[in-house]
Amino acid sequence: MRRAVAAEWAKLWSVRSTWWCLAGAVTLMVLASVTVGGALGSQNGQPRTEALPATEPVVAASIFAQFALVALAMLVVTAEYSSGGMRVTVQAVPVRGRVLAAKALVVAPVLFVAGVVSGAVGAVLTSLLLGLDAFGVPVTLNAGETVADLVRLGVFFALAGVLTVGAGTALRSAAGTLTVVFMLMLGLPLLIMMTGSAALIEASMRLPLFAGLAFMDSAENLTGGPMPYPWGEGLAWLLGWTAAALVAGYVVLRRRDA
Repeated sequence: MRRAVAAEWAKLWSVRSTWWCLAGAVTLMVLASVTVGGALGSQNGQPRTEALPATEPVVAASIFAQFALVALAMLVVTAEYSSGGMRVTVQAVPVRGRVLAAKALVVAPVLFVAGVVSGAVGAVLTSLLLGLDAFGVPVTLNAGETVADLVRLGVFFALAGVLTVGAGTALRSAAGTLTVVFMLMLGLPLLIMMTGSAALIEASMRLPLFAGLAFMDSAENLTGGPMPYPWGEGLAWLLGWTAAALVAGYVVLRRRDA
């Protein structure tokens, strides 16, 4: 297992796409955090009177920034299938479950650190920019709360990455994986929101996007209403979706030749 993880680690950092995805995640997080923070800095066209936690816009921005990291996790699997490198991988590590576990064990800590770092940069810049008198928004950057929020953000990105690894292993196609993960993480929840059906909206609250928002202790969901369950249940739903994707990937990897 140690050698399998070492091999996956070497493959991850030997391609330029890894660095581009990480740079894209930080850029998206910063731009979206400042933009969302500016929108949250007013209420009905008037400046906010209560303080705005610097991590609140960061959590909202993670909805967009996550896809740069999802692309990174996707390429860890699909790039090998498209290039034929997966044949070499399974010959070197014939135990299929070990191959999948090694990829997940490499992706998870990388995306966790990427989430914490990009979130920290976004929170600091949001605090600095929105703290100016021109915005009229009191911004708080409490150390303890900020660290807790950033850790949750990192865990969310890590689980989203492992979910993508499982989906990519099951689908084996970059286009198919990106489509399915995009629909789960954003497209499907937004489409359900547009239906206006209370039953469908309630069911959609258990999809990975809303589970992630609940886990990150977001005050509101995309409808502007409060999250219907606490962060612990959100984590449970996230873990459930991630486990389901890994099981699907493992079953396909066992049954089909690379």
